Amino acid sequence: MLTNRQLFLLHLGQTSHYPLMLEIEKAEGVFMYGPSGEKYIDLISGVSVSNIGHRHPRVIDAIHRQADSYLHLMVYGEIVQSPQVKYARRLSEMLPDGLDVCYFVNSGSEAVEGALKLAKRATGRTRIISLRNSYHGSTHGALSIQGKEVYKNPFRPLLPDILQLDFNDSGALDMIDEKAACVIIEPVQAEAGVVIPEDGYLKKIRERCSEKGVLLIFDEVQTGFGRLGHLFALHRFDVVPNILVLAKALGGGMPLGAFISSNELMSLLSNDPQLGHITTFGGHPVCCAAGLASFEVLLENKPYEKCKEKSELFRKELKHDLVKDIRGEGLLLAVEVEKPEYVQYIIANAPRYGVILDYFLFCDTAFRIAPPLVIEDDVIIEACEQLKCLMDDAVENVKGKGK
Repeated sequence: MLTNRQLFLLHLGQTSHYPLMLEIEKAEGVFMYGPSGEKYIDLISGVSVSNIGHRHPRVIDAIHRQADSYLHLMVYGEIVQSPQVKYARRLSEMLPDGLDVCYFVNSGSEAVEGALKLAKRATGRTRIISLRNSYHGSTHGALSIQGKEVYKNPFRPLLPDILQLDFNDSGALDMIDEKAACVIIEPVQAEAGVVIPEDGYLKKIRERCSEKGVLLIFDEVQTGFGRLGHLFALHRFDVVPNILVLAKALGGGMPLGAFISSNELMSLLSNDPQLGHITTFGGHPVCCAAGLASFEVLLENKPYEKCKEKSELFRKELKHDLVKDIRGEGLLLAVEVEKPEYVQYIIANAPRYGVILDYFLFCDTAFRIAPPLVIEDDVIIEACEQLKCLMDDAVENVKGKGK
């Protein structure tokens, strides 16, 4: 009889030749558990998804209660579904004016696609400006604005009229002109290895966009829901976009994405033509119920208020000769080591040391630390001790390679 791992390789489409191949039977809080009782500290939150931890009781209860009422009813936008309405209203209450109307979809990539369409529809322009080393998803439009050619070239031709700037290059902002429909930017570049904007950079983009009638889109798929120590990055940097893109932690562990804008802008998708943007399963009631429950827990307990302290604890405890830098903000951190071979070894062997880590797409000399925001200090210290042992192991086994 074939094992689950063999069936995984045989019947599931793969994203790389080197998956972690971990079998997980249960996850709770900041821990994952294997079929033989293996226990792992989740240091990546499913890539910034499980911000309040895995399987929070209130999220599970919300899923059960909604599943007892109804599942899918109709394509998006036709029937008044309480979980969608309540969640959209709650989000608008916590966001600045002008971010009042929420369009739910299934993922971050879909939310980006909707945001780009809205920007083009609103301005009548075609040019989209994005940033090098940015990541916005893998669907056709999102891939077109991605910041690394190696991922785009095999799939060309992609969307035309894409202009890319360098992140933190204020001198290039004069390229934002009347030909552009929008600028789409991650407030903090996550997949580039957690690159923080220089003081005033995002405000300069906001000012230039306003001056030229260009819509500003913030992709907060990874930075939202407390990850940086503030509810959203737009609060951290005091910059309000025209369109906000959310996903990952939005669903509380369930698949959910959204793009959010003003009523004036969002109404453009409902006419000329009607059904300017449609989705069958977007804003699934179970996903919205789970997301709302997760959001309420986040707002009540405010674990993001301790992100700075926990970030400093990681920096204090994770001292090792391999570690050249720990950069980032809140609990979105990049641990820079000497060379890619160390990163590969550390991530591949992390489960043997009881921790789960991950790569960055556009930074091969650092590994990601982005645990659930509810991680306790003693677990951080334990994880750092294990990581230091792992790095000792890496020094011994990678010695001399890649030079």
